[in-house]
Amino acid sequence: MDNVEERNGGLYIPGSRVSLDSVVYAYLRGESEIGIAESFTSLSLDQIRSGIRYYLAHRAEVDEYLKRQRALHKQMAEESRRQRPEFYAKMEAAYKEMLNRRG
Repeated sequence: MDNVEERNGGLYIPGSRVSLDSVVYAYLRGESEIGIAESFTSLSLDQIRSGIRYYLAHRAEVDEYLKRQRALHKQMAEESRRQRPEFYAKMEAAYKEMLNRRG
């Protein structure tokens, strides 16, 4: 896997702390390579192109990985809400108040 590094159960752009997920989601949103580079300034255009090439060459495999990552994120978020209901209630109230102020 020259174009990606596997670390701690995740896929990353080699030589960086940027996940392949981040680059792929930006690509899927239609961002250009330059746009992705502006969002992830620690990556070179070559690293971005390499990550996109990896995705295109292993699309089914990466899509399945992204699906597992989304499920894991959802599970972790639900667990966090169960463990800290007061915190999330305060955050939700603050969010609603902010929306009310906007009118």
